[in-house]
Amino acid sequence: MRKLNSLKQRLLLLSITTVVAVWIAAAAFTYFDAREEFDEILDAHLAQSAALLATQAPHELEEVETEHAPLLHKYSRRVAFQIWEQGHVLRLHSANAPQQPLSQRQQGFSDSLIDGRRWRVFSTWDDSGRNLIHVAERAETRDELAQDIAGNLLKPLWLSLPLLTLLLWLAVTRGLRPLVRLTADVAQREPDNLAPLDADSAPSETLPLIERLNELFVRIAASLQKERRFTADAAHELRTPVAAIKAQAQVARAAVSEAERSHALDSVILGCDRAAHLIDQLLTLARIDSLSPEASAPCHLEAIAAAVIASMAPTALERDVRLELTAADQTMVRGNPVLLQILVRNLIDNAVRHTRHGTTVRIDIEHAHGKTLLSVSDNGPGIPLPELERVMERFYRPAGTSASGSGLGLSIVKRIAEIHAASLQLAPGKDGVGLNVIVTFQ
Repeated sequence: MRKLNSLKQRLLLLSITTVVAVWIAAAAFTYFDAREEFDEILDAHLAQSAALLATQAPHELEEVETEHAPLLHKYSRRVAFQIWEQGHVLRLHSANAPQQPLSQRQQGFSDSLIDGRRWRVFSTWDDSGRNLIHVAERAETRDELAQDIAGNLLKPLWLSLPLLTLLLWLAVTRGLRPLVRLTADVAQREPDNLAPLDADSAPSETLPLIERLNELFVRIAASLQKERRFTADAAHELRTPVAAIKAQAQVARAAVSEAERSHALDSVILGCDRAAHLIDQLLTLARIDSLSPEASAPCHLEAIAAAVIASMAPTALERDVRLELTAADQTMVRGNPVLLQILVRNLIDNAVRHTRHGTTVRIDIEHAHGKTLLSVSDNGPGIPLPELERVMERFYRPAGTSASGSGLGLSIVKRIAEIHAASLQLAPGKDGVGLNVIVTFQ
């Protein structure tokens, strides 16, 4: 069976079902209550009729042999009576009464089944105590009257149900009109239209939905803007190394000497390495931009740093740079181990690229005021104070920088720090020499 996906259909179905259920329950309660009162009234009539017969029986039955009383009304066929002398000899009965006693009881009300017919009987003795009187009514008569009562109770329901359905449909349609307008507004929007939805004329029940949608639009707009900026910057940055590789390849092709050709090919290889590094940084940045801090676990920061240092040792040796790690006990932080490894690698890679040959890059992990601090310091030229904030922007490289790079390393570090709710601080190194990068984990 197909589910009801329409809110209008659900409201109509629930409303009509509820009204009909309440109406039927009220009709049933009224019917049973009326039936009980009705039975009591008819029982009272039986008792009253028996009382009248009991008063007249001693005087009128003196000379009467067994005979039938005439039926004087069309409904009298449904009511019968018997008068039994001494409770054993039938002296008088109605024409529709059976020959056998209507009840085995001699006093009060009882129900009897005679020849397949049900009777409601009231029995009593006359004033003389000689004659037993039974006054009975056919049970089917009461059932027919009860069905008439039920029909009269339910008839307004069947007659008014179509009208009620129409009125409910009009009311639900009018009530859902603001939601329909909201749906049309969203449906008619262009894909790049992320303007907030108007919540002034919306009903209060839809305000949370509109607010969440507007917040989603803001996040999507920010994400699209970030992606557009990233794509434009990436295209610009990739154009430079590709152009350089092409130029060096043309030089190698036109070279007349082996030395000139070898130098040009070495430049091509160096350009390929730079392009590969840039592409790797771009892919890393694109990947971490979509991550959140939800998938985190306890990580041993010292072990991560030691693994990164071991992998970068050959590169450091080529540049005559020493890597030195100092760590306190219990250097546990909560985060994503892969991202933390990327963070440490970028910090050390930047330090190795920019420090002077024959110097040391220090990696310190310590505790301070209940927080874990990771710092990486080098002995390079450092960064001027006015540009300390700008170097964390994507593709930004300070003027006069001689070391190779893509300008994405600190941007990646900043994004990973944000994912881990950590702070990133850049400051001059010891004695104002080099750069000291500090990541503080909560």
